[in-house]
Amino acid sequence: MARFSFELYPPRSEAAERALHESLGLLVATRPEFISVTYGASGSTRDLSLGVLRHLLTTPVPPMAHLTCVGWTYDEASRIIREFLDAGLTSFLALRGDPPQGFVEGEDFLGDLKSAGELVQLIHRVQAEKAQFHEEAIPGLPGAVRLRSGRKVTIAVAAFPNGHPRSRSVEQDLDTLLAKEAAGANLAITQLFFEADDYLRFVEQARRAGVTMRILPGIMPILSPQRLHRMVELTQERMPTALLRRLESVGSPEAQYDVGIQHAIELSRAVLTGPDDGIHLYTFNKHEAVLDVLDGVGLLPDTVTTPIKENA
Repeated sequence: MARFSFELYPPRSEAAERALHESLGLLVATRPEFISVTYGASGSTRDLSLGVLRHLLTTPVPPMAHLTCVGWTYDEASRIIREFLDAGLTSFLALRGDPPQGFVEGEDFLGDLKSAGELVQLIHRVQAEKAQFHEEAIPGLPGAVRLRSGRKVTIAVAAFPNGHPRSRSVEQDLDTLLAKEAAGANLAITQLFFEADDYLRFVEQARRAGVTMRILPGIMPILSPQRLHRMVELTQERMPTALLRRLESVGSPEAQYDVGIQHAIELSRAVLTGPDDGIHLYTFNKHEAVLDVLDGVGLLPDTVTTPIKENA
């Protein structure tokens, strides 16, 4: 059966924290493959992110920690990675990150790590130094253990079905993804896209180029014209005019919600072409929309009831 996962971000207020924990309980109940937690620019939400990740470690759902490396020295990056590993985290999404406030591309702001691929390598190196071996109990022999090589980490990276905003060509995007895999990445999660063919074409091109790791499609329910404009602005994706017209043609937030959910359901169905496929859902820290999408796709467990719709 196809799998699914979620992304959320750390709360910045007490009210947001209460709302997140309510949603988090419902999201965890669906038993996703993992839940990823974003990491603010230049580590601005590190403590908040780590708090949510530590909470997830007490649940049956594996957490995935986002890490960005813009502006870090090797020592700073190693210390932060070790802090996350010491907390018990073994799954990461390695990102270069955006320029700090006041800087633009082309200026010297990167620090010692120049790319997500270098961050991937450093995570593996710190993990190997931290835990070269671990003890494993021998069944049937109380107190007996055997030594195993150090636990491996899962490291995901970003992929861009319609091209990275700073990329010169599809070939450059594919070369970058190949370099990330060569550095030790074992999972890719895509930037959001609005047409299934964008994702399916990209996966086909990546496979022909030699990328072998799993490529998860990132899907975001778009529940209003305002949110759509904002996402296009942030991601520099092409405006999906058909979706925009559908959202603008209905007169109420409730009807726009229905349009956005149906689009996400149709998109999910189109990209789930095999039994081992999956989708990664961007939640905006709310459970209603993503649970409605899972229900429409047929992935919501029977033990979880669909939520009452709220205006987004």
